[in-house]
Order: sequence, then C-alpha cells, then structure tokens
Amino acid sequence: MQDPISLYELTRRVKENITSSFPGLVWVVAEISEIRTNRTGHCYLELIEKSAEKEEILAKTRATIWSFTYRMIKPYFEDATGQSLKAGMKVLFKASVEFHEIYGFSLNIKDIDPNYTLGDIERKKRETIQRLEKEGIIDMNKETFLTPVPQKIAIISSPTAAGYQDFVHQLENNAEGFKIYHHLFPAIVQGDEAPASIISALERIYEHEDIFDAVVLIRGGGSSADLMCFDDYDVASNIAQFPLPVLTGIGHERDISVADMVAHTHLKTPTAVAEFIIQKITDFYLYLEGLQTAFTDIVSRKLLENRQRVELLAQKITPLVLNNIDKQNKRLENLAVSVKRATVSYTGLQNQKLNHQIDAAKYLTLKVLKTKKQDIDFYSSKLKIETKSFFRLKKQGLHLMEETIKLSDPFNILNKGYSITYKDGKIIKSVSKLKNGDSIETKLRDGSIISKVNVIKK
Repeated sequence: MQDPISLYELTRRVKENITSSFPGLVWVVAEISEIRTNRTGHCYLELIEKSAEKEEILAKTRATIWSFTYRMIKPYFEDATGQSLKAGMKVLFKASVEFHEIYGFSLNIKDIDPNYTLGDIERKKRETIQRLEKEGIIDMNKETFLTPVPQKIAIISSPTAAGYQDFVHQLENNAEGFKIYHHLFPAIVQGDEAPASIISALERIYEHEDIFDAVVLIRGGGSSADLMCFDDYDVASNIAQFPLPVLTGIGHERDISVADMVAHTHLKTPTAVAEFIIQKITDFYLYLEGLQTAFTDIVSRKLLENRQRVELLAQKITPLVLNNIDKQNKRLENLAVSVKRATVSYTGLQNQKLNHQIDAAKYLTLKVLKTKKQDIDFYSSKLKIETKSFFRLKKQGLHLMEETIKLSDPFNILNKGYSITYKDGKIIKSVSKLKNGDSIETKLRDGSIISKVNVIKK
C-alpha cells in the first residue's frame, strides 16, 4: 500500500496537471443550462453538452465571465445576434481552464463568437422546416378555404401591442364602412413563454371554430430575439394543422419566420393584414355590384324586346283579321250568287213539274242563307273577342312589367315618406361618416333640405 496523501496535495497535483495540459486559452462549444448576473456585474453560467440522439447530458461544468469582460462581451454579442445570452442557447467561447483547491473545476470565459450562435439558430430553423416537410404538414393551412368575405376574425396578440391597436383601427375605420367582427384571444408574443401562450390561444379559438372565418396572428415588429418564438416547432405545427386559415402580420421586414411560412397568408405588418381583409371584402362587394348591374341590364333588355315583339304582333294581326273578314264576305257573296243561279236554273227547268214546290224552295234558300250568315257572324265575333283578349293580356303583361320597374324607382320610395341623405353628393349610410357641423342634403318627394348636423352616436 502506497503512502496516503492529503486532500490538499491531491487537488494541488490535479491543478498542476490541468494547468500544464491547458497552458493557454481553448475554444469550447457548449449549451448554456443556467445563467445569472450578480450585483457586481459578474456573470455565472452552468454549461452542459447533450447527446444528439437521446438528449442526455454528457458533461456539465461551471463557468464565469468577470464583470470587466462581460461588459464588453454582452453588448457585442447582442448587437451581432439580436438576442441576449440565455438558457438553451449554444455558444462557442474562448476560455481558460481553471481548477481551485476549494471550488474545483471551472472555465473562465474570455470571448464568445456570435457567428456560431447565429449559425446554430439558423440550423434549428432549417431543422424545424425540414421536420414539418417530412411530416407533410407544412402546406396544410394554405389548403384551408379562406372565404371571399372574411368578416369574423379571431385575433391572437398582446392586448397592449401597438400592432394590435393599428390592426383594429384599420379594420374599424375602413373607407367602405364594412362591419367586421373581431375578438381578441390574448397571448404573450415574445420570450420563452410565448410558444405555450400562442398555442393556448389557438386551442381556445378551436373551441369556437364555427364562429370565425379566419385567425390573425399579429405582433408589430421587434428584435430577432423577440421573434424567435415564431420559429418554434410546436407553434408552427399547430398553425399548419389549424382548421381555419391563419393570417400572420408579425411586423419583421427582414426575415420570414417559420410561422409565416406555414400560415395560409403572411403579410409584413398588422396593418397590411387588415388591408388584405378589407380588400377581399371590397373585391367581393364590387363583384356583387357588377352582377346587379348586369341583371338590371338583362331585365331592361328583355322588357324592350318583349315590348317590340308585342308591337310587331299587333301590326301583323290587324291586317290578318281584316283580310280574313274580307275573304269571308267574298265567300258569302259568291255563295249567294251561286245559290241564286242554281235556284233560277232549277226553277226554270222544273217550273212545270215543281211549281207547287216554289215556296218551299224559296224558304229553303232563305234558311240556308240565314244559317251561313249566322256562322259568319259567329266566327267574326269570336275572332274579334280573341283578338281583344290577346291584346288585353299583352297590355296587362306590359303594365305588370312597368309597375315592377316603378316599384324599384327610388322616387316612389320618396313618395312613401322616406328620404335620402347626401353629403358632398354621396349617400350617407352611417353616422360614422359625419362630424359635427357637416352640411348635409336630405332629399324628399317634393324637394331637398340643407342641414348642419350634430352627430349623436349609439
């Protein structure tokens, strides 16, 4: 058995070996597990390394950044990466290897390379996108149906965010006066708590999905660190698989987040999202106006065509009736001549034999003539009645069409006691378009009234 040594001697030898093995500074890659700064400005960290497969911790150690060094490293790192040093972040740092007989092993950090952290952030973002693509869900929300008239909007935002206020103001004060219902589902939209908060808001909206046409996720700008929550896999996955179309207006001009990529439609700012919604409604309104104009044109054209057809029929029927009557009269005349000739001939030939039947023959002739005349009178009367009936039905049809057009005439509405109010030649549909002291024109059936208004809103 070798001679025992003291604990101090052991730790002293360990320190000597470490110092001789690492005489200078070394570059180390590690993940920050914990970080804190005390009142003197010193920064204390706990660093770890995890296995790539199971996320198990393979190594752990303490590290220190003394206040003098930290005052230089901190602003440089934040300016380069757009974010602060925090737990969960991978860093590449230069440090001296320290061992103290009482406090044990630690690293004294002298410098941190921000480019490595930027690359790691971008790598995680690419991995998130690849995972969404591999799962086949990255374009799912883009395939949801966005109605042409999205008038019921669920909003996910911080209630105090300027972007939220801008969005609501733009929505409620649109030039066309469209009424758009919106409801806020408050959420934290930056920091470590943001992903869980955004997902919670989506879950609350899902409980009322039948009410809303679309979901709007807005923030209104910020640093890259503030917007990292929108690259979170769980946030992106929930947006991608959400049954309602999601519109994003996060407000970051330089980068597109993963949330933007999986959303149905992404726009740069909350105001742009509001303008997008208003434009869709405006386009549909103009489409309806076009249909109305086309329908009115078709009806007017059909009325004109029918009127012309009736007039043409009337012009054709009158000569036909007169011609038919003339033919019947000629037939009667020819028939009378024929009967007369036949009678005279028959009487001359049979005078001696049928002398006693002369009276009967005359009577028969007169009866035949009377019957034929009655037939002619009957057909003539029937033709006149049917002609009058035809014209009456056509006039009734025209009258009905004229009454229908008159009912649509705004001046008939005025005759019923209603009025129409104009400002600068445009119809006023809402008091929101007026302010105190405005001059308005109220058109009545028999004239107009010019007024100064005192607006009273509900």
